[in-house]
Amino acid sequence: MRFLALIFKNMLRRKTRSVFTILGISIGIATIIALGAVMSGITSSMEGLLKSGKADFSVAERGVSDLMFSRISENRTDEIEALEGVRKAAGVIIGFYPVENNPFFLVWGVEKEDLPTVGVNIVNGSFFSQDYELIIGEVASKELTKNVGDKLILREKEFSITGVFETGSIYQDKGIALSLRKLQEMENQEGYVTIIYVELEEGVNVEEVSQRIEERFPDLVTIKSASELGKVDKGLEMMDAGSLAISFLAILIGGIGVTNTMMMSIYERTREIGVLRALGWRRKRILSMVLGESILLCSFSVLIGSLLGILGTNLLMLHPVIKGVLVPMYTTETFARAFAVAFAVGLIGGSYPAYRASKLSPSEALRYE
Repeated sequence: MRFLALIFKNMLRRKTRSVFTILGISIGIATIIALGAVMSGITSSMEGLLKSGKADFSVAERGVSDLMFSRISENRTDEIEALEGVRKAAGVIIGFYPVENNPFFLVWGVEKEDLPTVGVNIVNGSFFSQDYELIIGEVASKELTKNVGDKLILREKEFSITGVFETGSIYQDKGIALSLRKLQEMENQEGYVTIIYVELEEGVNVEEVSQRIEERFPDLVTIKSASELGKVDKGLEMMDAGSLAISFLAILIGGIGVTNTMMMSIYERTREIGVLRALGWRRKRILSMVLGESILLCSFSVLIGSLLGILGTNLLMLHPVIKGVLVPMYTTETFARAFAVAFAVGLIGGSYPAYRASKLSPSEALRYE
């Protein structure tokens, strides 16, 4: 217990230097937390969009860099539905439209009879029945203060809201749905859909059917889980790679900062270390003390960096555009990564100073001026 108290006391002896070192590492940790929350939110949103309602998996165009670029002939919907083991195939067109102060509002075009398949449940009002009618998500309804009977403008066209729906996915509940034919017309995509949701018969093997679809339609790809999102969204892979790169950069920069701080501390405490060695402290104990100080610095950085990351992400969410398309998620994996980075910074940054301190002989250290 006294040894731990000594480590803590040594860190506080040079408050200004310790504070600036902690802040420097905290910025890297905050960036990792914020990026992790954004990535988790996007992945969760995309997973909800690709595996919606009763659908067991979804089908998109192969080779596209982003799901929004997927363009599938509407005939494929009927062909997939005719396959053995498939109960229902629902083609949907997806777009983003400016609505009031949000330029990226999720809009679905879907056949009325396919709404239950894609997980749309009406909680107020009724489904649309005409071209210039739509239903609005529960979250969007609250954010826009729009309800059944109100009007909504899409590309200078006025639509009547006939119902409010919920899907269980916040991302989807921030959007609106209207007639497939009408959105195809507005998007100049007559005869095409963005994605096809596939619901299988009970007991049918998902892998077998998805493989059969890919073999029969080489231009299509099936997505069954979040791990397969990279098939239709390379942007997520790039963002994940960027997040890893920032983590390594944080380790490098933080490690240099900790090394500098601990080396200065060792030089200033050379005589003190000599006294401890003369009193019988072994090299291993000196090594543990210096490494302990380094890791303690980084532990404080995790706490402060986590708070800064959450605060920064919440401030970012105040922007109406970002708020309209993103719901950040703070996962255990994100905080575990931040902790692992901080621990690595403390270990790497403190290793050389700790080694130097442990190698000091008592006589050499006591003669040091």
